[in-house]
Amino acid sequence: MSKLLEENFPVRDKRHSHVLPQLLATTIVSWLSIVVGYASAYSSPAESTMVQELNITKSETSWIFSLLPVGALVGSLSGGPFVEFFGRKKTLILTDIIFVVAWSINYLAHNYWTMYLSRILNGYSVGITSFALPVYLAETLQPSIRGRLGLFPTTFGNFGILICFVSGNIFEWRQLAAIGILFTLPFLTVVWLIPETPRWYLSKGKVRHARTSLQWLRSKSCNISKELEDLQRVQNPRNTVKCTRPHFRAFSIVLGLMFFQQFSGINAVLFYTTQIFEESGSSMDASFCTAIIGIVNFVSTFIAAVLVDRLGRKILMYASCVTMATMLGVLGLYFYLLKVRGSDLRAVEWLPLSCFIVYVLGFSFGLGPIPWLMMGEVLPAAIRGSAASMAAAFNWGCTFVITKTFPLFVDSVGTHYAFWFFALVMVGAVGFLKVAVPETKKRTLEDIERILAVT
Repeated sequence: MSKLLEENFPVRDKRHSHVLPQLLATTIVSWLSIVVGYASAYSSPAESTMVQELNITKSETSWIFSLLPVGALVGSLSGGPFVEFFGRKKTLILTDIIFVVAWSINYLAHNYWTMYLSRILNGYSVGITSFALPVYLAETLQPSIRGRLGLFPTTFGNFGILICFVSGNIFEWRQLAAIGILFTLPFLTVVWLIPETPRWYLSKGKVRHARTSLQWLRSKSCNISKELEDLQRVQNPRNTVKCTRPHFRAFSIVLGLMFFQQFSGINAVLFYTTQIFEESGSSMDASFCTAIIGIVNFVSTFIAAVLVDRLGRKILMYASCVTMATMLGVLGLYFYLLKVRGSDLRAVEWLPLSCFIVYVLGFSFGLGPIPWLMMGEVLPAAIRGSAASMAAAFNWGCTFVITKTFPLFVDSVGTHYAFWFFALVMVGAVGFLKVAVPETKKRTLEDIERILAVT
């Protein structure tokens, strides 16, 4: 079957790529991911000073932690009509404006209710951005560079997380919120330089605007006639939008990738890293270990950016799942020997940090960024905006379930069984990749849609 597909749908776009305009557009829209990463990481470094100044309880603090994914879930569900009606670019501008409001409320907060509102609004923008950004990039980048540039949002997002962790060692919660406001401003300044996606213009019947947009993205010297004709055939606004079997299959693939991404346990590990290290019995400073994990999380995305268009999406995700399953299994064994058997593990007290580093490394070069990249690639044009919205909502729903239930899960069955459960999920992910997920490396969105239609 794979040989037949190669013959029917050969890899296109071997012409010289005019990368600079696409690189500029990718960099500008990916800046929003810094705000997303910063917002996602804010609760951890802000917690101690915020609790002290606002005099809030442990339960109220827990909700401040959890309301961002709740807001992201709502944003993902309600943001679909925005990207279809207003366009991808205007939707991203809207999310940045909401970020400004959310961080301003955070900075002026005087009780836990204002913090609730701030975190919900931050989450709302995070939810919309999480699917609108991949859709924008999928619809603007050429296949030969879509993998590398399509991972910019993940790299920028991890940079935002790292900045928040580092700043948390210097500033208190209100100052961290002020930094959040500052990060929103560059995007509003430069976003006007880039165009809306040509595919969205064509979906609205605006052929002239689509040509202008595509010409800007491919540079003035590039002949875009053939590419524009191909896009017009697929994006004809008179085509009836209805759910077909290929649409359902593509949507199922994306949901599967989102499920395995979250049930790898990554957010439970990242949100509770400090606590896990404290329970590990290691003499190493827990805050130092957490900072190391943040640095690894940022650096490792560069590995994916270098390899994703060379090795392909599936190879990286295979390696990611196997690496994570192995590290989770070892961590489970460590905590079993420590907590259940009462073994003296001081001779290997370095093991938890080492396993966490490799685990986060494995996630960040495969199962972390690639599902978001493939969401924009796999979903057909007719349902891309609305289906991406629902897929992002599903992802954030899984995030909420994992982060809210992980402490209860650990208390009920023990840390070792929690890690072993996530390891088994990663084994299942390997099977899912083998059976259901196509390779999309260097293929046009139209070719990917046709491949899913015939398999």
